[in-house]
Amino acid sequence: MNQFFHSVTLDKEKCMGCTNCIKRCPTEAIRVRAGKAKIISERCIDCGECIRVCPHHAKKAKSDSLDMIRDFAYKIALPAPTLYGQFNNLDDIDIVLTGLKNIGFDEVFEVSSSAELVSEATRKLMQQGKLKKPVISSACPAVVRLIRVRFPDLCSHVLQLNSPMETAARLAKREAARKTGLPRGQIGAFFITPCPAKVTAIKMPISCKKSEVDGAIAISEIYPKLTAAMESGKPVEPLLHSGIIGVGWASSGGEASALLNDKYLAADGIENVIRVLEELEDEKIREMDFIELNACSGGCVGGVLCVENAYVAKARLQRLRRYLPVSQNHIDGKLPVGMQWQKNLLFAPVLKLSDDMNEALRMMAEIDRIQEELPGLDCGSCGAPTCRALAEDIVRGFAKKNQCIFILREEIKHVADALSSMGTFPAQADEEEKKR
Repeated sequence: MNQFFHSVTLDKEKCMGCTNCIKRCPTEAIRVRAGKAKIISERCIDCGECIRVCPHHAKKAKSDSLDMIRDFAYKIALPAPTLYGQFNNLDDIDIVLTGLKNIGFDEVFEVSSSAELVSEATRKLMQQGKLKKPVISSACPAVVRLIRVRFPDLCSHVLQLNSPMETAARLAKREAARKTGLPRGQIGAFFITPCPAKVTAIKMPISCKKSEVDGAIAISEIYPKLTAAMESGKPVEPLLHSGIIGVGWASSGGEASALLNDKYLAADGIENVIRVLEELEDEKIREMDFIELNACSGGCVGGVLCVENAYVAKARLQRLRRYLPVSQNHIDGKLPVGMQWQKNLLFAPVLKLSDDMNEALRMMAEIDRIQEELPGLDCGSCGAPTCRALAEDIVRGFAKKNQCIFILREEIKHVADALSSMGTFPAQADEEEKKR
């Protein structure tokens, strides 16, 4: 049985065998074999880059249907602040929140309000000197999984606070149980998600045994129904309970700026994230206290499950924030129960060659030898993202050297030369015999 859940899936019928996806995958989790892409499950971090670049729409993200809310007696919507930037000419966030209630939710609990609590908790922990600097944000699950499989030395730097999504679900369910008297099992919390990585974080969490979020509904799925509900003309309820800090989490730099500390770095886009992590691992970045990293360009507004251009959504959110207070949520005393991780972030050695050190060293030497024989162009024509990745596949027994088109061409030329040295090709000899 496959122990990995992935929200990013492949439709082989639509796959045309192009190599767009293999070049962009940050963990080299995709190969093209026999004319079709193949996702290596244990390497995939569900960042959604392959969805973004696939011209044939062969990659897609799994999320939950809105119909799922019917399974619960009391339904809570957990809107990501990214949702507010999807609507044109919106001047009041309460219109969106009321619209969510109009399409079937009993309550709305803003993830942006929990983001303000996470920001304050981070400030408190950093002031107490309890965190290893530079602190790396844990808000983007794709980045956390990337660190977990590629950057083992940085695992101890990751902020071990639950994401605003998880914190919101826990607080919302606790309040709903107190208010309604219903058992927790009959209360459902559903995140309105901008990206597939959040779906995976719910279905297979790293920070805890089981997520309190019961489902993840894509912004792109809920958008048409929500737009209609917002235009229904029904009275707008005053539901907003967050401010500039919480809503600012939707775009890159929002979380870091909320710490009120100018020694921070914010990077977005998976390639930029990897560059920063590599420099952190090499200790080239030392003067920063906090590092905010988002796999999607622009931050969560750039998620592949959004409907609006990331930069247009960011501009809309900036306009909406002008009319909000700085923050409406604060921590009194100790951190709320359930805000911190239940488990430490541990390195997942999915990229290792072998459990046996001697065998791994032998394979590494063999990879180096084969790589020297390859052209070093990293063209991707073999179905692997780089020449080194092909060399690794060969050593693992997943590929052959002549899958490199340059080596195959040399082999064909060698055979042709050998036949030519015999005087004539067999086919030519047969023709000459017939003429005689």
